[in-house]
Amino acid sequence: MKIQAEKGLALFLLISVSLVWGQSTTGGQADDFSAPPSSVPTSSPAALATAAHPISGRDPGPSGPSPVTDLLKLLLANVNSTEAFTNMEAIWATDRYFDFARFQQTAKNVAEMMRKAGLDDVQIGQGPADGVTQNGFWTQPMAWDAHSATLEIVSPQVPEDMRVLADYQKIPTSLCQWSGPTPPGGVEGELVLQPKDIRNANLKGKWVLGHRMSKTDLKQAGALGMVRESSVNRMLLDERDWENDFGDNGWAFNKSDTPTVCFSITPRQEQYLNELLQKRPVKLRANVDTRYYSGTYPYVTGTILGSDGAGAEEVLSLGHLYEEGANDNSSGVASILEAITTLNRLIKEGKLPKPKRTIRMLAMGERYGTLAYLDSHKDRTKRTIAAMCIDTPAGWQYMAGTQFIWSMNPQSASSFVDAFTVRLAAEYFPMVRRPHLWSEYNRGAYYGGTDDDLGESMIGIPTTSVNSGHGIPAHHTSFDTPAQVDPKSLRDLAVMNAAYAYFLASAGPDQMHWMAELAVERGYDQINSWTANSLDLVAAAKDADSLGHLLYWEKARVDYNLARETKAVKQAADLQQELAALASFAAAQKVRIEGAVKHRAKQLHSGTIKPIAPNFGPEAEKIVVRRKRMGALPLDEIPPDQREGFPDSGFWSPTMAALYWCDGKRNLAEVIQNTEMELGPQRDFDWVGYFKFLQRHGYVDFVRQ
Repeated sequence: MKIQAEKGLALFLLISVSLVWGQSTTGGQADDFSAPPSSVPTSSPAALATAAHPISGRDPGPSGPSPVTDLLKLLLANVNSTEAFTNMEAIWATDRYFDFARFQQTAKNVAEMMRKAGLDDVQIGQGPADGVTQNGFWTQPMAWDAHSATLEIVSPQVPEDMRVLADYQKIPTSLCQWSGPTPPGGVEGELVLQPKDIRNANLKGKWVLGHRMSKTDLKQAGALGMVRESSVNRMLLDERDWENDFGDNGWAFNKSDTPTVCFSITPRQEQYLNELLQKRPVKLRANVDTRYYSGTYPYVTGTILGSDGAGAEEVLSLGHLYEEGANDNSSGVASILEAITTLNRLIKEGKLPKPKRTIRMLAMGERYGTLAYLDSHKDRTKRTIAAMCIDTPAGWQYMAGTQFIWSMNPQSASSFVDAFTVRLAAEYFPMVRRPHLWSEYNRGAYYGGTDDDLGESMIGIPTTSVNSGHGIPAHHTSFDTPAQVDPKSLRDLAVMNAAYAYFLASAGPDQMHWMAELAVERGYDQINSWTANSLDLVAAAKDADSLGHLLYWEKARVDYNLARETKAVKQAADLQQELAALASFAAAQKVRIEGAVKHRAKQLHSGTIKPIAPNFGPEAEKIVVRRKRMGALPLDEIPPDQREGFPDSGFWSPTMAALYWCDGKRNLAEVIQNTEMELGPQRDFDWVGYFKFLQRHGYVDFVRQ
């Protein structure tokens, strides 16, 4: 039986198109954007607010020229989106099979693209892929190759177009990454629905149909393997999720993990199997030829060497290889390659001077490849002054949710490049009449955070990034093909990345002074915007206790914002007079807050209000945490049921934010307060218990306790 939902999908797409087509920015050429289908109505509702943070939003843009205006115009005229699209297709052609043999081929292909573009010092590095070695606290995955894999219905007899449920050679995402093999010749078994208690069920010789399942539980129950349902977008009836999180304790498959056969099926296939199971038993046959082995995980770098010569400072652009999607993330790597190719061509043509700093491109595996690169090139890392990470779809511009959202550094790593990135976007996107947004670090619809946190103190590379969407929910699905990539989105990514890398690589004292001034302006904006929010909270307070907490907390927030924005300015230039004025402005905002509290107290007949400081406990005031290694903490050595209820911190979360505030000097109470300034109240979380847990497992030391 076929599922009749195509009309629903068509309506969903039509609504998505009409939501965004009415959005516009000022300036630019009317014909310089992707044209929507002529039948789409031009309704103009408000832009979707995807950056969920009170200070995030669209910048109206500068009203006149700036030091980056001519550079942006030159890049826009010279970036070759057709070339970028061709490179994206070539990267996707091998990466879509997502095994380590193809990864090596992709690395060779990308290195050849770099050489063809005339880049310097093109190298393929090899990180470990043995399931044991750690970079930071991330255990590198086992290498894994997939030669073939099929899953078919043996009984009952079904129509031919429904018989084969999965064929890796035809649709790679039908096999889960790191799936185990079957015995040679394959294996047959009955299909059953996922039981509530897998561990104690009798699943010997059976396939289990469901979504998230524990591999260790399946093994204990004797199951042959899992048939995973696709849930990212069930309206994509004939697409399937890419399952690439297959470790026992974390993301990747490590040496001691449980080999399990795993297939991914479409919503149409899932419904069909459920209907068959309601009538009679269903038997499946699988034949999977995969292998695990100790291998290597390649990364590729190439440069435009700076005029300062060997040992020059560097600016880094990084993007993820080795993912199944054309948008995520072949397009990201292709856009970086086009950016550095365009710059190199313009330099050789004499249209741009050679930068003083080296511009480097890094294409690697997400998290694992980045950390392997940083560990292997510690001296180079110390010389790298800034980076941009591009891990985002380059979706069709007339679809809802495909506008680019430029993400700042974590607030523990606030930098002048935050303000510089916002300024670039504000000046560029009006040129092409495309909306854009910015957000504090990972605050929007594309929450997660990966390889754009290099500004953290143990790495020290301020890094901004960009996020976007596919137009419909399609992240990590077989829907993500080159047909979903907009060449003009590739163009926009390449222009922004090229402008960022070149201006920073070329910047002398005058340009650094200008970027420091941008950071000062951002400081005023941050302090003023947050003060406006504080005044709203005070005006809405219901009692004296609330006012006491607000009096402490909102004045402390002014100091918090002043400190991090002052740090950002000083990274670029020590503007003592401007920073003194910013400090005076901050002091005036605290006076405003005090006055608002006094006024509200009078309205409530509450008398004099005294500040009430938060109580994080006496232990928190004594403990000073020192981290041992760079990067986030995935806890992939510890089974989830042995983590004492504490979360991993592999991706952006309150615990990861707190780790990045730990500098070996602040006590834990200060770390907690800064974390709550950044992400809001974290009620009822046992911070002292969490850091003691990390200390017991060797992830951190206590300098003082």
